[in-house]
Amino acid sequence: KVGLMTPGDMGQGVAMQIQSCGFTVCTALDGRSARSHHLAREAGLTDVGTIAQLVVQCEVVLAIMDPGAALAFARQAADALRATGSKTLIVDCNAIAPPTMQDIAGLIEQAGGRCLDAGIVGPPPRGNAKITLFVSGPGAADMAQIAGPQLAVQVMSERIGDASALKMCSGALTKGTQALWLEVLIAAQRLGVHEFLEQEVSAGPRAEIYQWVQGQLAIMPPKAYRWVPEMREVARTMDAAGITPQVFEGVAAICEYVGASALGRETPEQGRAQNRSSAEVVRLLAQSAQRSPDDEVAWTAGSNAQKKNK
Repeated sequence: KVGLMTPGDMGQGVAMQIQSCGFTVCTALDGRSARSHHLAREAGLTDVGTIAQLVVQCEVVLAIMDPGAALAFARQAADALRATGSKTLIVDCNAIAPPTMQDIAGLIEQAGGRCLDAGIVGPPPRGNAKITLFVSGPGAADMAQIAGPQLAVQVMSERIGDASALKMCSGALTKGTQALWLEVLIAAQRLGVHEFLEQEVSAGPRAEIYQWVQGQLAIMPPKAYRWVPEMREVARTMDAAGITPQVFEGVAAICEYVGASALGRETPEQGRAQNRSSAEVVRLLAQSAQRSPDDEVAWTAGSNAQKKNK
């Protein structure tokens, strides 16, 4: 049995790929949303109720969730390990900074469990989409058992933190690029020069990037709220590497703005059903309430508090 928390957009896709390898995939739906229950039923997952039962009944548990919830889940898993004496392997697949991953590994190992560091690169593996699960830590090769046609497993090293570092750098490039373009496109829309800007970037060396961005922005808003903690984890990663965290603190602010919009409050399923073009997404976000001076104060205060809590 393989446990998975949580069966969201990515988690559900990964669960279905693992099932195709012949494993029973379980999840814990106590206290979860109606959407999580629906996605779990749709994928045919076995609900064991609580996280404690998930840890006890499964040989390995994959954590795929909002990065902001990763530490809280690790604490719950550690409590279950300690209470039951289980030796379950906990694999953190979240977009978190290497120092955060090391904190999680410490919690799990002190409770008697095993822990691996993993990073998912690629879109949810549905249809023809494929992902790669990069894994690091002692015994990382064990994860090769869940590999399939749409889920590749790449063992990196025996060191906890390497997979997270790769995920942070990869996510920084993809999500950071999207956020930068989105901010500029919204500004151009509000300044009334968006048609001229589109002419400028549709030809020449930026045309290929712009075409890629258009495809990404059309589906980005429902995911933006999850990108906020991820980009803060990227900022922490950069800080730990001796580089300014301010760039990705700014990216987190852009994602926070999008996540608070009407488009950002949709579920991924609702967003896909609307089938909006990137131009429509930019136009609607440009019409959303602009950031006020109070928002800037709140963001700065939150960013400073985050630094103090490191």
